[in-house]
Amino acid sequence: MKREPVKVIVAHIKDELPFPLNLLYPLTVKDKPAPLPKNNKNVIDWNDFIAGGKKYNTLPNTYPEKDDTAVILFSGGTTGVSKGIELTNLNMNALGYQVQAGAGFPMHGLRMFSVMPLFHGFGLGVGIHTALTACATCILIPQFTIKTYARDVKKYKPNVIVGVPTLFEALLRCEGFEGADLSFLTGVFCGGDSLSIELKKKVDKFLKDHGATIQIREGYGTTECVTASCITPKEFFREGSIGIPIPDTYYQIVDPKNDTEVPYGTEGEICICGPTVMKGYLNNAEETAATLRTHADGNVWLHTGDLGVMDEDGFIYYKQRLKRLIIVSGFNVYPSQVENTIDAHPDVLLSCAIGIPDPYKIHKVKAFVVLRPGVEPSDKIKEEILDHCRKNVSKYAMPREIEFRTELPKTLVGKVAYRQLEEEEAAKAKAAEEAKAE
Repeated sequence: MKREPVKVIVAHIKDELPFPLNLLYPLTVKDKPAPLPKNNKNVIDWNDFIAGGKKYNTLPNTYPEKDDTAVILFSGGTTGVSKGIELTNLNMNALGYQVQAGAGFPMHGLRMFSVMPLFHGFGLGVGIHTALTACATCILIPQFTIKTYARDVKKYKPNVIVGVPTLFEALLRCEGFEGADLSFLTGVFCGGDSLSIELKKKVDKFLKDHGATIQIREGYGTTECVTASCITPKEFFREGSIGIPIPDTYYQIVDPKNDTEVPYGTEGEICICGPTVMKGYLNNAEETAATLRTHADGNVWLHTGDLGVMDEDGFIYYKQRLKRLIIVSGFNVYPSQVENTIDAHPDVLLSCAIGIPDPYKIHKVKAFVVLRPGVEPSDKIKEEILDHCRKNVSKYAMPREIEFRTELPKTLVGKVAYRQLEEEEAAKAKAAEEAKAE
């Protein structure tokens, strides 16, 4: 296959800012972007790109096909090597209209708080493309910080906010919302990572206390199907559920060993079929074949690598990444169950559970905990957390260690970077072994 050179169009935030902000903004950027290569016809400045369009007076005679690749996004790489995901024109446009239908309210003309990174399926697919297909306004926030969160929400009054759990965790500890009226909110959606039951309760209370008549609604999806494929219905919430598939999207829960569909209420791998399922992985036929599989019904299904359950009414319950399971003495431990239990403590803001090596049990559970602002770590709080865990999780899932931190590491899209915590623990274990050997 002949490879055409890739043309890169570079846009600068400063070019869209009024004077004198256009001169001051570059001075505030800590990590300066690399200079553009000179005399390279394949690297085009945005302003030059727009100016070049004035040369054309007629529309083209041919248009992109629905199955042409429109976007290449890269997987987060939190469970392995990052892969390029080819998404088509059909994938992107179907997503836009499906999300509008699943939202349960007219999105035409609304204002969306577009704070998610645009290199992520959630940020691009919902925060931008869905908003544009609905003739809505995108309120672009180039660099989100907790210091400007309240200011921007109160200033721009968005009707829709979409984000990952850490964005809403930030909402709870953000100064500046005291007495704020958020009744202008029509929809608040969370995706990209698992929203614990306890965090949902805290965000719902926050919204109610500030005049909003809505609840946070959880969704689920992967970049391999752009983003959202399942959304909590507007007026019907089931605790622990990520909702029901959006229109024209189908779910199967299958046995990971043989791809056969399991009965309602039985745990298995979540598989998705619909118009947003990717074209494939860029230049990676082997991974594509492993992820897109034809089942006995003749349809191509996207294997997500996530464990879940479907009830008899079609509600989906996300359990865990297959690769994130913690095996303790041969028993499966779900980190999300441990985290949800810890998050129920009134002084806890956020937690993350991982498995660390154990010579007898293969792994044991360690929990990293971030406390609410103004609460100091103490043995008393640690014991309260452990006591609550003893009552609500199995003995195999009990955290054997709890480490308090002021914050947890995040990926570029705002998910808790649990692999980084695992790597830190592995490095400490290795250093301890080396010191012991000496």
